[in-house]
Amino acid sequence: QVQLVESGGGLVQAGGSLRLSCAVSGRTVSTYAMAWFRQAPGKEREFVSAIKWSGGSTYYGDSVKGRFTISRDNDRKTLYLQMNSLKPEDTAIYYCAAAQQYGDVGSFKNYQRWGPGTQVTVSS
Repeated sequence: QVQLVESGGGLVQAGGSLRLSCAVSGRTVSTYAMAWFRQAPGKEREFVSAIKWSGGSTYYGDSVKGRFTISRDNDRKTLYLQMNSLKPEDTAIYYCAAAQQYGDVGSFKNYQRWGPGTQVTVSS
C-alpha cells in the first residue's frame, strides 16, 4: 500500500511562497494520479492540483491556476506543490492523495490514500 506524508506548511505573508512536499512510500506501480486537496475550516475539501503519475499531465483548480505548480520526482518518490503569490484565502490544511484507479482526477472520491495534512496559513 502507498503511504503519504506531507511537509512544508507554515505561516507566510500574502504574496509570499511556500513549497509543499509529499513523501511517497510503498508500492507506487499501480498509482494512476496524485493530487493536492485543501480544506479550510467550515468548508468542503477543495481540489487544488493533480498529476498523472506516469504521463505527467497536470491539472489545476480555477482558484490556483497561474500561481501553483505541481510536480513529481518519480525516483525520489516525492510530490511537490510550489505555491506562489499566496493569498489569505489559500489558508487551509493541504492534503496529498493518491489514486490507484482511473477516474476523475479532480474528485476526492477517486483517491484511496491520503496523508495526514499540513497546515498553510497566509496572513494579510
